[in-house]
Amino acid sequence: MRLSQYARKMDISYKTAFRWWKMGKLDAYQLDTGTIIVREPAQAPNARGVALYARVSSADQKEDLDRQMQRLKDYAASKGYQVTKTVSELASGLNDSRPKLMKVLTDINIGIIVVEHRDRLTRFGFNYIEQLLQVQGRRLEVIFPSDTDNDLVDDFIAVITSMASRIYGRRTSKRRAEKIKQCVEQAMKGEDEA
Repeated sequence: MRLSQYARKMDISYKTAFRWWKMGKLDAYQLDTGTIIVREPAQAPNARGVALYARVSSADQKEDLDRQMQRLKDYAASKGYQVTKTVSELASGLNDSRPKLMKVLTDINIGIIVVEHRDRLTRFGFNYIEQLLQVQGRRLEVIFPSDTDNDLVDDFIAVITSMASRIYGRRTSKRRAEKIKQCVEQAMKGEDEA
């Protein structure tokens, strides 16, 4: 298909698609006429769809939700994924009764669920969900993995971020959680050195 058709299909601008082609991110070639042709990805007969899942905690973060979804779309397009479902949800990461998330998790036609950060899917239990999907031959894909290599620190940060956002408000909670994260990491390093 032509680059312009690819851009429309992936819901991105032509300039973005052209930039990806120049960077070598697309399986494409240029004809003598100058037309850029993007090769269709070969799909297995049992290929499953890709779902994009974005979530924010409160209504005043609606713009963040739109930007988050656009980053997910850009990522999926750069990977050549055929997105079959996009899900945007307004709910707390601690709330386990999220109907839109449940639909995505139980839809066996979805092979890959793409999220921006682990905590966009859930604050706790991410590894359980990941393991259950793997048993079904499905997987979660996180665009920006955790900064730390320690699951205990990640869980502690999730708890502190959640509590700080409820106590101090969303704006300052990230800063406070970042300070606490640095303190915890320094304490963990101190224990390792001792």
